[in-house]
Order: sequence, then C-alpha cells, then structure tokens
Amino acid sequence: MFSTWVLNSILLCVGVLGSIWLWPACVNRLYSLPIPCSRLDRLRKIHDVAMPLVPILLLVSVIQLSLQHPQSTSAAAVILTQPGWWSIPWACSLFGFGGLLLTIATRLFRASPPGYQVCSREIIDVEEELGYPPRGEGPHQGMLKVPGNQIFTFEANEKKFHFPRLHKDLHEITILHLSDLHFIGTIDRPYFEKLCERAASWNPDLIVFTGDLIDRQELISWLPHTLGKLRAPLGCYYILGNHDWHLDCGPIRQQMLELGWQNCAGRVRETKYHDGIIQIGGDERPWMGHAPTFDTEQDNAFKLLLSHTPDNFPWAQQHGIDLMLSGHNHGGQVVLPIIGPLYSPSKYGVRYANGEFYSAPTTMHVSRGVSGKHPLRINCRPEITLIHLLKKTETVESREAKTVLETPQVCAAEA
Repeated sequence: MFSTWVLNSILLCVGVLGSIWLWPACVNRLYSLPIPCSRLDRLRKIHDVAMPLVPILLLVSVIQLSLQHPQSTSAAAVILTQPGWWSIPWACSLFGFGGLLLTIATRLFRASPPGYQVCSREIIDVEEELGYPPRGEGPHQGMLKVPGNQIFTFEANEKKFHFPRLHKDLHEITILHLSDLHFIGTIDRPYFEKLCERAASWNPDLIVFTGDLIDRQELISWLPHTLGKLRAPLGCYYILGNHDWHLDCGPIRQQMLELGWQNCAGRVRETKYHDGIIQIGGDERPWMGHAPTFDTEQDNAFKLLLSHTPDNFPWAQQHGIDLMLSGHNHGGQVVLPIIGPLYSPSKYGVRYANGEFYSAPTTMHVSRGVSGKHPLRINCRPEITLIHLLKKTETVESREAKTVLETPQVCAAEA
C-alpha cells in the first residue's frame, strides 16, 4: 500500500511538472509569431485555463483510478494499459515532462563560445542610489510589490570573446550592448537615466541597442534624457522590436536619428578603426523589414548582426556572421531553481532565453534586457553588458592604451 502511494505521488509530480512546462512552451512558440498583441492575448486564454485545470484533472484521475483498481500496483499501470478520459491530459503532460528534461540537459551541457570569460559583474541598486523606488504611473503596479522582485536593480556585466577573423586593429574594441528598455511608465524615467549614466561610464568604443524601446508612444520624450546621452567613438546603432512594431515607428526612428543613433534595420552600416572594419547589420524580422545584405567581398570585415530575436541565429550562421547580439526574451523574467525560465517568446522555447551561444562561425549574446511590459524579475536581474572583442592569437599586441577618437563616426542621415 505504501509503495503504491509513493508510485502514484511520483507519477502525479511528473505529470504536474510536465503540464506546467508544456503550456508555457506552447505560448512561447505562439508569441514568436508576428501576430498583433490583442489576438495573442485572446489565444493565451487557452494557456490561462489549462495551467490550473490540467493538474487538477491529473489529480482526479489518479484518485479515481486508485479507487477503481485497488489491486493495481499503481495508477500508472492503469493509465498506460487502459485508455480513458485521462489519456489526453496524461499524454500531453508526459510529453511536456520529456521536453523539460531535454531542456535542462541542453542547458547543463551547453558549450561556451571561444574565449568566453566574465571579467566583472556589478549589481547596481537604483532604488538605493535614488533614495526612493522609481515607480511611475504605468500599468501592472502590483507586480512591483512582489517579494523578491529585482526590477529596481540591474547588473553591469563585462564579458570577453575570442574571434579568429577579427582584424588585429580591432583587438580589445568594446561594444556596449543594451536591449529591451520598454518605456511604458511603470518604472519611472530616473531609473533609466541612472542606468544610462552607468553604461556611459564604461566609455565604450561602439554602442548598440537591440530593440523593444517604447511601449507608449508619448514616452518618446524620454529618449533625449536616456539613450540621447550616450556617445561612442565608433558610433551608436539600433534596431526596433516587436513592441515598437505595435506603435508608430516613424517618429521613434526620427527621434533616434536626431539623437545621433544610426538605424540598421534591414541594412548594413560600416565603421572603421585604423585598418579594422566592422559591418553592422540589423534584422527586425519577423515583425518588420527584411534581412540585411553584408558585403561578402570584404573578407577582413568583422560582421556584427543586431537581431531583436535570437530566433534568427540559424540565419546568422548561414551568412557567416561573427557576432550576433539579441534580446527579446528577457531571460524568462522569472527563473526557477533547476527548472530555469518558463516563459521565453521564441520558436525555440527557452533555449535562447539569455546567455552566450556558439555555432560555427557565429557567437551569439542574448541580453536579459533592462525592463519589460510586466515589471517582474525573480532570480533574473536586468542587465547591461560591455563586450570585449579579442583577436584569437598570441601575437597581437594589447590595446590597453588605445587611442580614442574624438567624435563619433556618423553615416549618411537616414530615418
């Protein structure tokens, strides 16, 4: 009797975990598609019902089968041998549990990109620095009060990567990677001002932003006080994301142009440091535009791709991209022990929720981003990242005393 109870309990735990994993996995794939938010939110109601309902059905089935078949070793034997109303929820849940195990194994055994190293990691508590919580007037205020919410702190991370094709003059060039600011008003402007001040203190050579800038059109007025304060010798480059797609992008792009940021959507910009060339392309697919066309005749050019979603990683590999920078997935926003994140709006689920990835010849860095429509971060702090590009050779000289250009390089003005 005791062993039967244990087996049934284990079975129920497996089923519930599988169900909890399956429905977010379905939502993740759904939200990777270029579908308007209003329609997505309606479709998501299936998830909202299934998440509590299916575990209840699993529990009811175990209790019912245990009472109907008291002589059976466990409810599992009946479930596997005698189809009934319980077959569908159990089949879905066991499928989900298999996906959960596969995802955990993939994360644990993932190889790091060449030369990947975390140089430093600093946690900045903006609420402490300001002396008050930077709450605004936007939606979802209740989430700000959730215990353990890390939304008012962020990590300033420095990371190094090796690139065999990097020109020697680009050795130790630094790139500031920002993503997913999501100006919606729930987190007030002083938070983003402090974050941009910290980012500027790195004095990066080049700055990029990889999409999801604004959720409320009128908050374009925040741009001069935030991204507008950033400058870099090799220029500032950006693309927009799916949240920007739901707004009028024209005024956003115009304001960014006036602030000195260069639009890379569907095109390739080029910047140089001595004889080193960096081609910077932008990809806002699947929501807007088309893929950029890199100059394949410049074999010595370092190819940098800005893609809002990491789902374009296979495209980057096929086109010989050296470094791809993305955001979009926010690291999952809530990360559970062992299981990891559940929600990541990607056709690959949570595989590329955040972090560093490599598939020859492309290294990809996926930022956890700065904010989100829903201001909730549990075990998943917002981040800004300074990336160091290193030439993969022992003979290249250090650029510790590098020469800093006095003015940013600006390409032809184009909104």
